[in-house]
Amino acid sequence: MPIDFNKVPAGLVSLAKTAAVSLEKKGLNGERAAVYLVLDRSGSMRSYYRDGSVQHLAEQALGLSVNLDDDGTVPVVFFDSDAHPVVDVSLDTYEGSINRIHDSLGHMGTTNYAAAMLEVIEHYVQSGATDPAFVIFQTDGSPDSKRETEKILCDAARLPIFWQFIGYGSDPFKFLRKLDDLKVPQKRVVDNAGFFPAGRNPKALSDATLYDELMGEYPDWLKAAEAAGILRRPDPLD
Repeated sequence: MPIDFNKVPAGLVSLAKTAAVSLEKKGLNGERAAVYLVLDRSGSMRSYYRDGSVQHLAEQALGLSVNLDDDGTVPVVFFDSDAHPVVDVSLDTYEGSINRIHDSLGHMGTTNYAAAMLEVIEHYVQSGATDPAFVIFQTDGSPDSKRETEKILCDAARLPIFWQFIGYGSDPFKFLRKLDDLKVPQKRVVDNAGFFPAGRNPKALSDATLYDELMGEYPDWLKAAEAAGILRRPDPLD
């Protein structure tokens, strides 16, 4: 169904249209997915909240979501030493929402990927969703426990969840590159993750480039997940 851009807030129309172009280029018109956003709030992330980079990513996530989902919200998980409960950011309340929520969470801790991933998995499973989940997972460094994170990602490959990691800053992100390249089927049943670095100034990355990067590996995952019986398409005759 074509998007009614008249129902999209003016501040997000350009993002939604740019996301639509990237989806079309990848042959993803008509695809449905629940878009999640996971945000690192470890101490080293402070400047990215202050300069609006994280708020902008949330708006980009909403721009993608209006193309893939119809509820007008993106479930957001903030994490540091632990994961915070899911908070919905919506088309009606998105302006300035990220820093408001971030400020309310208090102390910025370490970088617990595992807790954040488990929070997403629990929320998705309990939601009863039949569409897959597309998770935008933003971080600026390596996790507290690499072994636990890798195990969770490999176990989660049996679920209709795709994890798209984005790296902020100058970290070499060796661990995220490793996750991106974990072998199939030796480590996981399908390749359920992608990664790209957004650099030290992620706001300088164009919206078109961001969306193209987000969709880089997702089409291949859709095919692999369907072939493996992880993702079940509705019968067109139903």
